[in-house]
Amino acid sequence: MTKLRFDNKVVLVTGAAQGIGRRVAERLIDEGATLVLVDRSELVHELKQDKVITLTADLEQYQGAEAAANTALEHFGRIDVLINNVGGTIWTRPFEHYEPAQIEKEVQRSLFPTLWCCRAVLPSMLAQGQGAIVNISSIATRSVNRVPYGAAKGGVNALTACLAFETAERGVRVNAVAPGGTDAPQRKIPRNTETPSDEEQRWYQEIVDQTLDSSLMKRYGTLDEQAAAILFLASDEASYITGTVLPVGGGDQG
Repeated sequence: MTKLRFDNKVVLVTGAAQGIGRRVAERLIDEGATLVLVDRSELVHELKQDKVITLTADLEQYQGAEAAANTALEHFGRIDVLINNVGGTIWTRPFEHYEPAQIEKEVQRSLFPTLWCCRAVLPSMLAQGQGAIVNISSIATRSVNRVPYGAAKGGVNALTACLAFETAERGVRVNAVAPGGTDAPQRKIPRNTETPSDEEQRWYQEIVDQTLDSSLMKRYGTLDEQAAAILFLASDEASYITGTVLPVGGGDQG
C-alpha cells in the first residue's frame, strides 16, 4: 500500500462521526488527505485538526449536501474524492410489520444523502475534469428483516452504475463498496432510540444469523477491512475501475 495515497487530495466524507465513516476518516488522515468531514452528530468535531474541517449537516435534505460541498470548495477550491457513508438500518422486522412512515424514513436515510451529495459535488468534479466517488452500499440488498433498507441500498447500487456511465469519459469515477456484517464499537448515538421488544430482538438476531450463514468466512469483518476497500476505490490505484459494486462480506455477494 502506498502510504500517502491522498497527499494533496481534498476528500469529503459523510457520516464520519462513528463506525465505518470514522475509521475511513482516521485512515485518510494517516494517508495525508485534506478532509471535510460531515455528520448530523456533534461527535464529528472530535476529528477536527490541521487539514481537517468538520461540520454538522442534515444530508437527507439537498440544502445540507450543498452546504457541505460549498464548505469544501470555499476552503480548498476543489473536491477530489467524495465518500458517501450516511445510512443504516433504523428498524429491523419482517416487511409486513413496517409502518408506512418507517418505510419512508428508511429510504430517506439510506438513499437520499448519497443522491444529494453526488448531485452537490458532481459539477465541481466535472469542471476540474477528474474526481472519484465511492458510495457505501450494503450486502443487505439480499437479506432478511430490512426490506426498505435493502431497497434503498439497491438504489445506491443503481445510482453508482448509472452515474459511472454518465461521467466516465469526463474524468469522474463512481464505485461502491457493499459492506457485510462489521464489528464496530457500540454507537454513542443510536439510529433507533426505542427500547426493542423481545420480538424485535428476535428479528434482529435473525439478521445476525443470516449474515453469518451467508458469509463464506462465517464471521463479521473489521472496520479496517471495510476502510481498506473504500480507500482503494477512492485512490488513484483504482484509476481503471468505475461502475463497480465491491462486496466486502467474507464471500457474501449481496
